[in-house]
Amino acid sequence: MATEPLLISELFYSIQGESTWAGLPCLFVRLAGCNLRCSYCDARYTWEEPGTSMEPAAIVDWINQTPGVLVEITGGEPLRQNGIYPLMQDLLGGGRTVLLETNGSLPICAVPDGVCVIMDIKCPDSGMAEYNLMENLEVLQERQGRGCRDEVKFVLSSTDDFHFARDMVLRHRLDRLLPVLFSPVRDGLAPVHLAELLLKHRLNVRLQLQLHTLLWPTQTRGV
Repeated sequence: MATEPLLISELFYSIQGESTWAGLPCLFVRLAGCNLRCSYCDARYTWEEPGTSMEPAAIVDWINQTPGVLVEITGGEPLRQNGIYPLMQDLLGGGRTVLLETNGSLPICAVPDGVCVIMDIKCPDSGMAEYNLMENLEVLQERQGRGCRDEVKFVLSSTDDFHFARDMVLRHRLDRLLPVLFSPVRDGLAPVHLAELLLKHRLNVRLQLQLHTLLWPTQTRGV
């Protein structure tokens, strides 16, 4: 059972806005703190503000108030806090479907097999591409062999980012391994241009728009 307190930025109930789970009701556990500083970060408050220390039991109690709903662990970067691993295991043991959104810079080898990993691969315009932990791609391959349902996401700010992501997908055959999502940055790469690029290059990846930003365009928290 999880016992180590976690530093929490916010807990909220909303519509899952990203990944292949988009559109489903979801409970979000957003952890404070991040080791990266992406140029397009839309959750700066997770590392600009200190967060609140919470006991795992209190987090589980909050989750249990809404039975049967998808749970996402996100951040910030949740894998910076060691207490997240037993919490994820506890949630799986309670019958929850658990998603983990991670920036791809920290090892995912200790993530429980039942957790659905949604892992970023950072593109050059993020300013953080040098922090991609490429060993994680081998771990993802091993996890799929154990029946895990993981995903890889590229956030694209420009056409140059598209070509970087395309080369990464083809070089590592990511589209044959697991779902791959290309998500355009608002005020960066126009979604229609990204769609045209995907069709031109015949990539077997999913164009992803952030559903929550379409539903609640003026809200930056709690969605």
